[in-house]
Amino acid sequence: MDKNVNMKILGIGNAIVDVICKVDETFIQKNKLKKGTMKLIFDEKEFQSMLSNLKIEKTISGGSVANSIVGLSQLGNKVGFIGKVSDDELGGKYDDGLKSENVEYIYKKKKEELPTGTCLILVTPDSERTMCTYLGTAGKINENDVDENIVLNSEMIFLEGYLWDEGDPKKAFEKAIKSANKVAMSLSDQFCVDRHKPHFLDLVKNKLDVTFANEQEMMSLIDAKNFNDVIDFGKNLKKLIVITRGNKGAISILGNKITENGVLENLNIKDLTGAGDLFAAGYLHGYLNKLSDLECLNKGREMSSKVIQQIGARL
Repeated sequence: MDKNVNMKILGIGNAIVDVICKVDETFIQKNKLKKGTMKLIFDEKEFQSMLSNLKIEKTISGGSVANSIVGLSQLGNKVGFIGKVSDDELGGKYDDGLKSENVEYIYKKKKEELPTGTCLILVTPDSERTMCTYLGTAGKINENDVDENIVLNSEMIFLEGYLWDEGDPKKAFEKAIKSANKVAMSLSDQFCVDRHKPHFLDLVKNKLDVTFANEQEMMSLIDAKNFNDVIDFGKNLKKLIVITRGNKGAISILGNKITENGVLENLNIKDLTGAGDLFAAGYLHGYLNKLSDLECLNKGREMSSKVIQQIGARL
């Protein structure tokens, strides 16, 4: 390994504080939300009015890639994160949340015109989570926030599809990819895939070394009629795709090499927030530390199984 490489993995993503609330099914219907997905809210007042009607269970530093990076740190890897917060109360909480987990937070916060991003995580009685996100200043990350030397000195960068929802983050994303040794990305969310299908398809085919997705996201990306279409796509791609399939377990496809594992039984599931993020953390830990494909899948399963038995997306 190049001796200048001093970080296993650098995450670049939305720096968002998670606000977790328990709600009933009628709240989801009344607010015209689609259960299990993420809705972007662009008006801060609309966001605050929704929040004012809810009882907050827990406030915690979040953001999809940041959750994965924290998981990787907990597994003993040297990690860093780039994401934008404002110098406000939630920004301070965010900063502290990463530092307490030994994540090198590569961002100097200052007072921004928009507040720190917030994600309202609505947990229904079936443990499913539906998210409403006000990106705030998180959505304003730009190419000046990405230091090429730090990217070069990381074995791998890990990006989230959510970053493609605004113009400037996309530039940050592209700059990082150009300098990176290896690139992994999570497709993030089915709506996100639908919004950016041609771009994501180009990334998966031409720019990424590892793609993480769930079954719905992957099928939507390639307009698959059934899961066999996904397997055929993966075989022809000759790049690593890792797909979580809910109660069917997970599968990795690299050319003709297909590896699968099942799910763990008898888990006391409380909240599915962070299941995909922590699965990616476990898998990437295995990948970066040269474990076998099955060991990588099992490490992903171990981490996601732990996080869904508690409230919130971090262990």
